[in-house]
Amino acid sequence: MSTFHVGFVGLSTTGWAMTALAPALVKNSKYRLIAVSTTSKDSAEASAARQAEATGQRVTPYFGSTAAIANDPQINLVAVAVKSPRHWEALTPVIDAGKNFFLEWPAGKNLMETKKFADAAHAKGLRSMVGLQGRHTAVIKTVKEILDAGKIGKILSTSIIALAPSELQYWGPQVAERNLFTAIPNQGSSMLEIAIGHHLDILTYLMGDFASVSATTATLFPKADIVPENGSGISKTIDNLLADHIVINGLLKSGAIASLSWRGGYASKGRHQLVWVIDGEKGAIRMSGSSAFIHIRDPELYLNEELVQVSNGGLQANIAEGWEEFTKGKEGRHATIDDAVRIRSLIDAIESSSELGKKIDL
Repeated sequence: MSTFHVGFVGLSTTGWAMTALAPALVKNSKYRLIAVSTTSKDSAEASAARQAEATGQRVTPYFGSTAAIANDPQINLVAVAVKSPRHWEALTPVIDAGKNFFLEWPAGKNLMETKKFADAAHAKGLRSMVGLQGRHTAVIKTVKEILDAGKIGKILSTSIIALAPSELQYWGPQVAERNLFTAIPNQGSSMLEIAIGHHLDILTYLMGDFASVSATTATLFPKADIVPENGSGISKTIDNLLADHIVINGLLKSGAIASLSWRGGYASKGRHQLVWVIDGEKGAIRMSGSSAFIHIRDPELYLNEELVQVSNGGLQANIAEGWEEFTKGKEGRHATIDDAVRIRSLIDAIESSSELGKKIDL
């Protein structure tokens, strides 16, 4: 397969793209970083210089509209890793230019945007990858092998208790100023959309899709203190308008029952952050750990309450495997824009169930 010549939107000298996504990409010989695009000339040039030094190759800086990087004739894959409110303006020129793309989750700020991305990509015959890397973790791959081998028999139920701790400063009652968009409705980055969205992709990757869902949500921390960039004091206090406690019950298409309880706002000390049980007719799997964010940190894995030794590669290994899976074409097990539509549709059903107080069939 020929090399993917990559233009990277949102790759600056700090942030998620620089610390998590790009390092794994440039270490893969099947990819070559050609250009970066940021919002300003200074940041683009600083990022390009840094990446050129790291890769030993020239990297072109672009800034402003992503149309410039999207229309660079050398580029055949554009990665977009910007905050969710900017997904539409960042990705649309890429699709218009007919370039294959990577898009960070949540793949738009709502289901409508995600569907439009998918429709436009299909119309142009484009390949896509979405940043749902949880399916690539060592533990989840091992769980899938256990399930596919029938070691616990037919799956009957699954139960998840998870915590998004307050010290992350995303969804209240303390929110870092740089994360303020996550505390504002209709921006695509609520706890349901980000934290639970990642988890729903893992669950359905392992066990199949939901047939119906019922949900109850509540905001038990009604105020959020905004913490300034220097981490000192409080710059302002806002109303917390997004759910910080979310309970989801559902029936999977396989017939299994699923129950998820996510809570936010509490400090992690003294609390379980993750307990996930999958019960089968002949046995059970349990995952537990100090983080509910499985796509970032592997939990411990137990089969019939016996510890399963798994060689954990960590976040960089998870992301690296996603990039590698993309190189396999149709055989790759990476998440695509169609998976994003599927999970976004499930999230919409969860929100509708909570608002209407009834079960939603999918």
